[in-house]
Amino acid sequence: MLLHTLKNVKGAVHRRKRVGCGEGSGHGKTSGRGGKGQSARSGGSIRPGFEGGQMPLYRKLPHRGFNNYNFRTSYGIVNVSDLEGLDVAITEVNLDVLVKAGHVRSGVLLKILGNGDLTRALKVTAVKFSDSAKAKIEKAGGQAIVA
Repeated sequence: MLLHTLKNVKGAVHRRKRVGCGEGSGHGKTSGRGGKGQSARSGGSIRPGFEGGQMPLYRKLPHRGFNNYNFRTSYGIVNVSDLEGLDVAITEVNLDVLVKAGHVRSGVLLKILGNGDLTRALKVTAVKFSDSAKAKIEKAGGQAIVA
């Protein structure tokens, strides 16, 4: 098989809908855009919730409560099984090592969870550890250091 011989599977590529090509095509005259008006114009669309100038529902209803989304603390989550899968030469694990290994993104706080097993002694530095993760790391002869 060569790259220049590859073809799409039958039915994978759809024909482009040719609108505005005469009444016989079934997509002539208004080209599927209905009658006149704002929706028939190019670029003519209204935002969701717009009610034609009438006070929209989302502004009529009272807004109550508080959402903590903007002030949340987000953690990069790594399981003990991920630590087991790291290179054998690594003995000290921290955020930089896990970023290089592709387990977390940089700029997050690191939290270690206890899913999986650990068979070698590792010195793990993180912001948080679950109880089970801390127990498994220490049982394997390692250290769980809260940074």
